[in-house]
Amino acid sequence: MNISARITDERVTDVHCDADTLTVDLADGRSISAPLAWYPRLLAASPAQRANWQRAGGGYGIHWPDIDEDLSTEGLLRGAQAARAA
Repeated sequence: MNISARITDERVTDVHCDADTLTVDLADGRSISAPLAWYPRLLAASPAQRANWQRAGGGYGIHWPDIDEDLSTEGLLRGAQAARAA
């Protein structure tokens, strides 16, 4: 019996946004896309602010310093939306 282990690497390699979508490329070749509407701070940000991102959490997170937004690859893979303001 041959058992194959799937090797995944959920660290961020690139992040890009268009007018409607956030796309995060992972080290294992996958890409995660989500609607910007799920992340109100990103939606309201300028293209320059969205483009100014940094890897965080050992590469498993993304930080946008201009808008103080943080997302994790774990949350993106789960389809977690940003918490709504109370």
